[in-house]
Amino acid sequence: MVEQTPLLSLLIWLPIIGGAALLLMRSADWARWAALGVSVAVFLLSLFLWTGFEGGTAAMQFVERVPWVESFDIDYHLGVDGISMPLMILTTFTTVLVVIAGWDVIRYKPAAYYAAFLIMEGVMLGVFAALDAILFYMFFEATLIPMFLIIGIWGGPARVYATIKFFIYTFLGSVMMLVALIYLGYQAGSFVITDLHDLELPLASQVLVFLAFLIAFAVKVPMWPVHTWLPDAHVEAPTGGSVILAALMLKIGGYGFLRFSLPIVPEASAQLDWLLIGLSLVAIVYVGLVAMVQDDMKKLIAYSSIAHMGFVTLGYFIIFRVVASQAEPEAGAMLALTGGAVQMISHGFVSAALFLCVGVLYDRLHSRRIDAYGGVAHRMPVFAGFFVLFAMANAGLPGTSGFVGEFMVILGSFQAGFWYAAIAGLTLILGAAYTLWMIKRVVYGEVANEEVAALADVNGRERLVLGALAVAVIGLGVWPGPLIDVMAPSLEQLFESATA
Repeated sequence: MVEQTPLLSLLIWLPIIGGAALLLMRSADWARWAALGVSVAVFLLSLFLWTGFEGGTAAMQFVERVPWVESFDIDYHLGVDGISMPLMILTTFTTVLVVIAGWDVIRYKPAAYYAAFLIMEGVMLGVFAALDAILFYMFFEATLIPMFLIIGIWGGPARVYATIKFFIYTFLGSVMMLVALIYLGYQAGSFVITDLHDLELPLASQVLVFLAFLIAFAVKVPMWPVHTWLPDAHVEAPTGGSVILAALMLKIGGYGFLRFSLPIVPEASAQLDWLLIGLSLVAIVYVGLVAMVQDDMKKLIAYSSIAHMGFVTLGYFIIFRVVASQAEPEAGAMLALTGGAVQMISHGFVSAALFLCVGVLYDRLHSRRIDAYGGVAHRMPVFAGFFVLFAMANAGLPGTSGFVGEFMVILGSFQAGFWYAAIAGLTLILGAAYTLWMIKRVVYGEVANEEVAALADVNGRERLVLGALAVAVIGLGVWPGPLIDVMAPSLEQLFESATA
């Protein structure tokens, strides 16, 4: 491992401490500016992860390790590789946009609102940087607290129901993971995640550990049928909460499969790949059909997120079918695995952008119902341009980030069998159907009513937020090479570990 300066600790604890300090501020304006300053500083610091990252190696970098609970051999152990580093930058980038997006919108306890998001940022960064299993679990669980408060305090009328459902689903799944991590730690004599990768377990034990991980990570993704908490949480959450849920929190589940399930219990992953592939395909097709009948924009995008995250898990577990069906499987399997990883980043940009677009409309009309709109392009042409761009990315239009990961997963799946690719490819049809249906009814046509006729186009703050995401969506769609190159060594090592 490459030893570095304590950059990761600074990234994790600066927003947490900054969030705590915000709670002491009485002035709403000071709180807003302080939150913006902290979030921008953390984002700029995170860019050093990219500029200082050594390519061509799967070794953990920027490593920090300090004894923590020595009697149980638990360390404060941090590090990043090509898988986790882009997710950390996605986290810091998205947090800045959330702070700006809520600037004029959040009037009730703005200091506490921004404090929750900064603390959320810090613990999310801790999830992606933790190299000790127990430290990972603590950050993993800590994400529940600020999100619980964000939805519960600043959410909609049914926020209590949504928060309790969200908490129960995610907490119960996490308990099973903790049991598995304690078992693995005592079997390996270490809680270091990379040491757990070298642990050899009998198949029966691997299956039990795999199922424990599956329960925890499937809820986070979320996978069908444990996805029902997500639409409720999205509908009731404020715009910033929906952005963080879709762009970042769902990625913890996908990241967990890469960091724990595939490398620690590879035989069980291979034996139960049919289960994950089946659940992923159900999410892609069935949940896509559910999205088509929604009349609430937030619910439609929430179901869309579940369908698109199905590509992530499909890409991860289809590799075993590619290996079984090909004489030289590495190219096809790596295509699917890389596609799943790229899809996590792309979905972060696209879903954040769509929820922010819905937030722009909701701030003006206080309605998320599709039938409350119509002809928005006549009154908000700039906004309509952004909304259509992000909708096309959500439908997988070539040249946008939404195309790259999904196309790679479909090509990789084709190496495993025609029907895997054919069923997965249905999302390109379904995604276009429900996305274009929403755009047609909201953006185009005649102006629906006097309220729509009175709409004002996006202001400078909203243009900045949506413009930044537009650059990210188009940039990753046109030039995905740098991201793929950074991820490649770590994913190649993961593939060898999972299929050896």
